[in-house]
Amino acid sequence: MMLRPFLRAKIHRAQVTRSELHYVGSITVDAELLAAADMLPLEEVEVYNITRGTRFSTYCIPGKPGSGEIGINGAAAHLAHVGDLVIICAYCFLDREELPHHRARVVLVDEGNRVGQVLLKTPFDEPA
Repeated sequence: MMLRPFLRAKIHRAQVTRSELHYVGSITVDAELLAAADMLPLEEVEVYNITRGTRFSTYCIPGKPGSGEIGINGAAAHLAHVGDLVIICAYCFLDREELPHHRARVVLVDEGNRVGQVLLKTPFDEPA
């Protein structure tokens, strides 16, 4: 059996609302966005900055539900600033037999950093 990494959850095009360098690391995400993406507090995530082309790994902490908060904390604040658009992804390891049952949750975010739409994607979907 060989395990391979696959996208498990994605919050797409969220806007950074806060960037705080002197904080003990992490990314703060509105708890409603975390729930829609099925991401958990302290779960490892990759953050891709659309605006600057930077990437970093960190972990999630929940923000106030409905606040639209996307806060970049600690050293990562050098890589993302208020107003930047980011993609937040979590991955899982699957073997080939699990693929037919795998559904990645993709949360499309509106301009207020609220859930716009939730899509379920499979490894077998046609490209858009």
